[in-house]
Amino acid sequence: MNDTILPVIVYAESTPNPATMKFVANRPLVTDRTVEYTDASQAKGSPLATELFRFPFIKGVYIAANFVTITKSPAVDWVEVMNELRDFMKEFLDSGKAVVESYPEPVPHESRASEAAALNPSETEARIIDILDEYIKPAVEQDGGEIAFRSFDNGVVNVVLRGACSGCPSSTLTLKAGIEQLLKRMVPGVESVVAENE
Repeated sequence: MNDTILPVIVYAESTPNPATMKFVANRPLVTDRTVEYTDASQAKGSPLATELFRFPFIKGVYIAANFVTITKSPAVDWVEVMNELRDFMKEFLDSGKAVVESYPEPVPHESRASEAAALNPSETEARIIDILDEYIKPAVEQDGGEIAFRSFDNGVVNVVLRGACSGCPSSTLTLKAGIEQLLKRMVPGVESVVAENE
C-alpha cells in the first residue's frame, strides 16, 4: 500500500462578492462544521484564522469543508494580495498545524432555533430545510458562502448568510429572485425570505 502524502494544493476562486475570495485546498480543512470570524478577537480557537488576521487588510475569515473565504478591506485589490495569501495558506497547511482547535459557542438565538428545528420541526419547516439543503446550499457553498435556516413564522423564512454571502451586493437579488421564488413555488405558505444578521 502506498502511504505517499500528496502535496497541498491551494487555488483561488473569485466569488460574486467583490470583497471576498475563496481559497480551495485539495484536502479537508474542517468536517461537519463551519466557522466564521469577523475580527481577530474571535479567532483564538483557529490557528489559521489567527495567522490570517495578521494581514492588515483581512476583515473576515470563513472556514468550511475544503475552503476558506477571506473578506478584505477595500484598501487593497485582490490582484495585489491573492498570490501571497494562496502561498501563505499552502505553507500553513503543509506545516500540519490545526486549522481549527476549538469552535466558538453558537449564538444563543441561533442554537435555540436550530435545536427546535432539528428536534421537532413542523412539516413546513422540514420541507424548507430539505429544499435549502438540496437546492440552495450546494450553489451557495460553490460561491464560498453558507445559508442556514433560522426560523419560519407567519409566512416569512428567516435565514442567515455567512462567508462570501454576508455583505455581498448580489445577495439580496439572489435571496429574492432565486431562493424566495423557489420556496414560494415549492412550499405552500411561504410568502417571503429574509436574511438576518448574526
